[in-house]
Amino acid sequence: MKEQDAYILGTDQEELHRLGLQHQVWASEAHKGWELAGFTAGQTILDLGCGPGFCTKELAFVVGNSGKVIGIDRSEHFVNFLKQINNQYGLKIDAIQADFNDMVLEPNSLDGMYCRWAMAWIPNVKEVLSKVKIALKPGGKMVLHEYYDWQTHSVVPRKEGIEKAIAGCLQSFKEQEGEIDVGKELPRIFEDIGMKVTSKRLMAKLATPDNLNWHWPKSFYYSYFPRLAEAGYLTQTDVAQALKDFEALEKNKNATLFCPILIEVIAEKL
Repeated sequence: MKEQDAYILGTDQEELHRLGLQHQVWASEAHKGWELAGFTAGQTILDLGCGPGFCTKELAFVVGNSGKVIGIDRSEHFVNFLKQINNQYGLKIDAIQADFNDMVLEPNSLDGMYCRWAMAWIPNVKEVLSKVKIALKPGGKMVLHEYYDWQTHSVVPRKEGIEKAIAGCLQSFKEQEGEIDVGKELPRIFEDIGMKVTSKRLMAKLATPDNLNWHWPKSFYYSYFPRLAEAGYLTQTDVAQALKDFEALEKNKNATLFCPILIEVIAEKL
């Protein structure tokens, strides 16, 4: 796979910074999920679709020197960045570049797995999770964070240009190999592969111009809307209008932006 095809928003320096911002917005939810799953010192945890490793690093501190984190991603750039982090902090991280279909996991070797926004982009979720299940020890848990309903993404007051661009985003997602709202399907998929769902939790973020949450969708708009024009989902005029509308929205102290709602699903290997 070519590096430019590794991720829908690319893997360049700009995207690295955007993902860092994204992690700041969602880090507390990740930690809550790890706590609910009982991730702790001495364990071996898989970070599936780890990207540049913002969660991988924090998981490495959770498991400590007596544990280990395996970070797997198909982007060479992101895996190299994670290796630099590992060297800098002296952590117990195995950073591996691999497609999920090609990854090799030792049976009954994992205490847990964490995955955020990776299942939405692949066509064979059940097969990949089945492979991870084999690698889990009995009682091991998977924690997944995925979109539940991307259509909930909306702004108040309404802005026609932004709404058109958001609709273009959703159309582009729907034409990808995976299912953007895969979070809805995860409980059924876990049941199909013989795992027990132990927790389901919706996660919502309401952004206002004066808080950090606002900058997460903002960074996405400025990165992805122009790509929609390049791909033919929007015109350059549409993109310009959407960003103009967003600038106006940002100046309105009473504006709100409801981010697409996520779900956390935790499942246990019996």
